[in-house]
Amino acid sequence: MSVKNQSFLSQKFELALTSIKEGYYMLRHRGPGQIQFWFIALAIGIAAGFAALFFRKGVNALQTFLYGTEDVRLLHSFAESLPWYLILIIPICGGLVVGVILHLFTKDARARSVADVIYGAAMRDGRVETKAGLASALASLVTLGTGGSTGREGPVVHLAAVISTWVNRRILADGITGRDLLGCAVAAAVSASFNAPIAGALFALEVVLRHFAVHAFAPIVIASAAGTVINRLEFGGVTEFALGTVNEVQFYQELPAYLLLGLVSGLVAVALMRAIFLADDLGTVVQNRLRIPRWLRPAFAGAMLGAIAIYYPHIIGVGYETTFNALNGELLLWEAIVFAVLKTAAVAITMAGRMGGGVFSPSLMIGALTGLSFGLVATSIFPDVSGSISLYALAGMGAVAAAVLGAPISTTLIVFELTGDWQTGLAVMVAVSLSTSLASQLVDRSFFLTQLERRNIHLAAGPQAYLLAMFKVSAVVRYKSDPHAADEAACAALVEKGFYIKANATLEAAMPMFDGGETFVPVVTVPPDGGPKQIIGALFYVDALKVYNRALAATAAEEHS
Repeated sequence: MSVKNQSFLSQKFELALTSIKEGYYMLRHRGPGQIQFWFIALAIGIAAGFAALFFRKGVNALQTFLYGTEDVRLLHSFAESLPWYLILIIPICGGLVVGVILHLFTKDARARSVADVIYGAAMRDGRVETKAGLASALASLVTLGTGGSTGREGPVVHLAAVISTWVNRRILADGITGRDLLGCAVAAAVSASFNAPIAGALFALEVVLRHFAVHAFAPIVIASAAGTVINRLEFGGVTEFALGTVNEVQFYQELPAYLLLGLVSGLVAVALMRAIFLADDLGTVVQNRLRIPRWLRPAFAGAMLGAIAIYYPHIIGVGYETTFNALNGELLLWEAIVFAVLKTAAVAITMAGRMGGGVFSPSLMIGALTGLSFGLVATSIFPDVSGSISLYALAGMGAVAAAVLGAPISTTLIVFELTGDWQTGLAVMVAVSLSTSLASQLVDRSFFLTQLERRNIHLAAGPQAYLLAMFKVSAVVRYKSDPHAADEAACAALVEKGFYIKANATLEAAMPMFDGGETFVPVVTVPPDGGPKQIIGALFYVDALKVYNRALAATAAEEHS
């Protein structure tokens, strides 16, 4: 090759290298452009899809290794033939492993899940905890693989959020970009986990971002499609539950029955959620009174699960086999009722034991059992105007799950995509609408938002309730050096009366102090040694309102763009 050609190629290579460096600089410091953003969304979708796939296969491999079954979808039937001591010991050992993992890698020994992703979207610019998130995914994998009675969607969603958080930090994404990429990761994870691309996209919008902004729709759909492709490359285009019966609604006589089923399902969903919270509170009381180390708490839960599973192995894991049997009407009335009650207890024990996992798959199983029980009773009373029993199970499955998730749209669609039955939409929609309406009045809109409410994080009421908690008083205070600062003598007099706020408090705590008509509140710092309070300035009501109004305007602009 001539020197001239070498020089030409060298120049082109250097030019390309310079362009890449400039592009990377622009990406980090000015954010991605529209086309770049879609490619990033696609990359996140692929990564989240593989994460969901590996998590699912990891759970299956662990169950196969420990229980010895070749088909994990038939796990409970196979477990019936195992020695009782194995059924008892496996979840205990799993609980010990989970307890150690969460004790070492999380501050509170609690597995992260969907509620933490929602919190990250609302208040942390689309970021979640990474180290605790990875530890939670591993702990949840062990939980599900050793007989824990939860679902895989919670840890998969949070694991995907960890991936988007890593990308957000690399490109220095702002709040809107960070939340959109978080939505992309969640959509891909749900799609790859359940082979449900439509529901995956809508789940990210409806549950995690909690808005349907147009600017977020395209990248989330791209990521969701990527996740679905990964699922289908491994498992094909098959649905999770293949229904063997043809579902037909006997219009119009049968629709009132589905309205009633919706109300029953709403109550069942509320019972499930409250059982989980009650068990969690009870577990904390017992742990404190008996002084049980926090790393042992999951092992005690595992022992309780193992004791139940000796007689009823239906509670082990996700519960595909029992759900399938319910959807195909292959259970008796007493079996459906007993299995629903025991699954509710098992889910409460697993969650209260801080073992990790999600609530979506258990709610599908409990919903299918509820619908089947209702259908068996309804069709026996009114046989002449009744359709398929399986349709009641299908509608109950969607109704309970929708009420638990607080997501009627995405849950309705995911039920259709899981079963491939699109012909009975009216019955499912009627039941779902009634169940979510009733349940949202009895809890804080959903299981996840109620979880956050119990942590004193008020997302259920909307941005007007939680935005104030995002701002520290120290960021809004007028310091004493400010030309328009408050009078020092007036501040000192108010502090003497006990009327002041600390600089590290939030505006959420400060705003109620203006209810008496005050125009400002003194801001103080307290030395670590407990010395006298130091007045650093004052928080003016008008300044707090300006910050609050700007935040509301920015949120409204994002949700309607």
